[in-house]
Amino acid sequence: MRPRGFLGARQWLSRAMSRCVLEPRPPGKRWMVAGLGNPGLPGTRHSVGMAVLGQLARRLGVAESWTRDRHCAADLALAPLGDAQLVLLRPRRLMNANGRSVARAAELFGLTAEEVYLVHDELDKPLGRLALKLGGSARGHNGVRSCISCLNSNAMPRLRVGIGRPTHPEAVQAHVLGCFSPAEQELLPLLLDRATDLILDHIRERSQGPSLGP
Repeated sequence: MRPRGFLGARQWLSRAMSRCVLEPRPPGKRWMVAGLGNPGLPGTRHSVGMAVLGQLARRLGVAESWTRDRHCAADLALAPLGDAQLVLLRPRRLMNANGRSVARAAELFGLTAEEVYLVHDELDKPLGRLALKLGGSARGHNGVRSCISCLNSNAMPRLRVGIGRPTHPEAVQAHVLGCFSPAEQELLPLLLDRATDLILDHIRERSQGPSLGP
């Protein structure tokens, strides 16, 4: 029975979060996969990272297990992957502040920057193109920049999901914040499947390795 009242609710939430973080986990590694984007704006190009996380959750059978966590200001789901455990995270802060949610969750789950995967949109790749980048600069992406600042590291692996760049520079903001066109939406299911395959294969390979390195 949950305790009543504001103080009791806070105590119950604290205990629930402690169980989530400290409960016995599989003997293998733990990784986080964070889908960057803007909460409340599904279907936009800038939130395609969150769409990938949705497909990842479906693939792992935890699509109904998302829990809103106020400590991280994010939606969280835990999923097994062989002997490893995945922490799936969708920030509830705007893109420019996504890093605060990612860094807080990494702290709670005891993860280093190298164990945190970022999934985000990429203007400089056409729709349908994927690339897994191992660390480096933000390349102008505000969500990645926020994560680098809050984690105090640029070592996070990143799955870059191409959304294409419009011809005219002044159209970039509208393009990024706009929804996928009907023609683009037809390509999305295959793209999300391929993105899920790529990140799961990479995590499986690293989980079997002797070190934290890629």
